[in-house]
Amino acid sequence: QSDPADPGPGAPGGLFAWLRRRCLGRGAAVDPARDTFGAMTGLYGAIQPADSVSLSTRTHGAVFNLEYSPDGSVLTVACEQTEVLLFDPISSKHIKTLSEAHEDCVNNIRFLDNRLFATCSDDTTIALWDLRKLNTKVCTLHGHTSWVKNIEYDTNTRLLVTSGFDGNVIIWDTNRCTEDGCPHKKFFHTRFLMRMRLTPDCSKMLISTSSGYLLILHDLDLNKSLEVGSYPILRARRTTSSSDITSSGSSGPRAVGSPCHQNNLGPLSEKTLSRPSQREGGSPRNSLEVLTPEVPGERDRGNCITSLQLHPKGWATLLRCSSNTDDQEWTCVYEFQEGAPVRPVSPRCSLRLTHCIEEANVGRGYIKELCFSPDGRMISSPHGFGIRLLGFDAHCSELVDCLPREASPLREIRSLYSHNDVVLTTKFSPTHCQIASGCLSGRVSLYQPKF
Repeated sequence: QSDPADPGPGAPGGLFAWLRRRCLGRGAAVDPARDTFGAMTGLYGAIQPADSVSLSTRTHGAVFNLEYSPDGSVLTVACEQTEVLLFDPISSKHIKTLSEAHEDCVNNIRFLDNRLFATCSDDTTIALWDLRKLNTKVCTLHGHTSWVKNIEYDTNTRLLVTSGFDGNVIIWDTNRCTEDGCPHKKFFHTRFLMRMRLTPDCSKMLISTSSGYLLILHDLDLNKSLEVGSYPILRARRTTSSSDITSSGSSGPRAVGSPCHQNNLGPLSEKTLSRPSQREGGSPRNSLEVLTPEVPGERDRGNCITSLQLHPKGWATLLRCSSNTDDQEWTCVYEFQEGAPVRPVSPRCSLRLTHCIEEANVGRGYIKELCFSPDGRMISSPHGFGIRLLGFDAHCSELVDCLPREASPLREIRSLYSHNDVVLTTKFSPTHCQIASGCLSGRVSLYQPKF
């Protein structure tokens, strides 16, 4: 039985246009949950500060990261002074304090499932924890030589992926974990590394740098270590909006071998580009693309990519950028443009700037971690002493439903302020209509609708 909301293959545009609409999830019959997402977005529009947990800065210091368990039953807090705090986000009750989780700042927390989670620290280690037995660590992982800043996890292979300021991305095999640690190997290295993320399907790895570069490893294979010169390089240039593409289509590719990367990425030549690692019917595994994403107001000045997040459906990447002079901050959304270059000699340029907004630039020098909502319709962004909820349009539509031809401003849906200091991190609950934020003074605030 046909759906009256779906125009069908006989509509203008023909069969291929109809199939494309179905692939993008535009038809009501394709994704019934879209109405549910719309209702959740409406609730976020009416959200208020529901409860605040005041925490003494004398013990744990600033809040650097917030992470919910996948089932939304536990909220974990990574703190400046070696502690990890655990809360029941529904009742706002304190569950547990891991007072000596690490020997230095705790930077990031990542759940592997509903009971196991990992923490990383400036003490160069990663720790695995079990919610059922929090008195001791499952194990401690040693391998980095500098501050460890973020953790990713591939649920398909059960491989833990970490990155740090030593420039290393390290893979840990949690399938063979013991009390003494996990087998590990160095996967990738680059200078000025800031953040590393995996796309939801783990087909790509994105790495941001303090020198303004964004590295993308396509067709990812985590089982293969990457040494200098052992992976194909895709020629890259600055990402552009649609108008820039038409006006500069004849310009040559941006040189990848910049002073920031020429020593650690190896010699980049046409011979490197044509390395015979092409799989039959597919692209080369772990092919590297180097981009300098366009940031509004930063065309002639360098910038630092401080925060990096991925759309929950893998459609886009979300960046927080600051200028080298530290006088401007921007939140930018870049759409993934799939497919090979039109001509072998043309740059790939996988990302296109679609939306952006200037930030308050309060708390200079501190990294502000922003995030997507679970459905990908909204962004929560630290903004001074509070957070802003941002949408792609005024109706909080899906990104694929409101892709502009040229970069457009993100729409401010709501601003929420309940802190007395600079907000450094924010997170949506994966299961409830709730947002958490943490600030430099150590306060954690929860926001949810009030009726």
